[in-house]
Amino acid sequence: MRAPTVTEEAVRTAAETAERAGVRIETLADPHGLRAVAALFASVWGSGPGADPLPTDVLVSLAHAGGAVHVARDSEGLAGASAAVFGPPRTHSTYSLIAASARPGSGVGLALKHAQRAWALRHGATSMRWTFDPLVTRNARFNLVKLGAIAREYVADFYGPLADGTNDNDETDRLTVVWALDGVRATDAARGRYRRVEGPDPTEAARAPKNAPDGGPLTVLDAGGLWCRFPTDIVALRRIDPHQATRWRVAVREALAPAFAEDFVAVGMSRDGWCRLTRKEIT
Repeated sequence: MRAPTVTEEAVRTAAETAERAGVRIETLADPHGLRAVAALFASVWGSGPGADPLPTDVLVSLAHAGGAVHVARDSEGLAGASAAVFGPPRTHSTYSLIAASARPGSGVGLALKHAQRAWALRHGATSMRWTFDPLVTRNARFNLVKLGAIAREYVADFYGPLADGTNDNDETDRLTVVWALDGVRATDAARGRYRRVEGPDPTEAARAPKNAPDGGPLTVLDAGGLWCRFPTDIVALRRIDPHQATRWRVAVREALAPAFAEDFVAVGMSRDGWCRLTRKEIT
């Protein structure tokens, strides 16, 4: 009996992940259904009128162009959605524009990403890219640990000013994630073999001279690379203390941008908010 291919295994993983999350996932292309998806994205982002993250007409167009809008449904209705498009043909890549869950912590987000992975592999793609806010710690852990992706680029103010309810009054710095869909890291993560990391002990490592805005250490150097600490909950901090949130943005940018320029990549995230960076050649 032959072993399953990476694509076959990804399809099976997608089905199993959706079952564990209690959802049914399908692709959607009709305008009526996509109107509900656009409303879901706006609700999750807290967007005001006219500031939808992805409006209906854009979703219709990307589905018509061969991209995919995946939706997750449960007994209560629409539980989440994602959208992806193909990159240049020679790159064998896809780009995930957005993914959102209306049931945080339920596994819907993971099910959507695995559905995207299976879809991309079935169409001949071998990688997927997207961006995320490095200050949102839970997203960093999800991307780098649960999916087995790697962040390879830091871009300051990627989108420019956004008034979407989530990024208001903050610059839109982003990390670019690359998910090698058929790679060892992604395959291991899909099988539940996560590459977990424990945060550093600042007293036993060479600590960089700069502190974080809360007074604690911001970066730590050790023999394996660099650690950078992220705030516990930047979304709440933006509401409670926008000035402090801005200070975190600047501090993390000043720590990470030079590191990525020197060929570091982000490969892990600890539960206590430390991002792990190593040189590209040892990932």
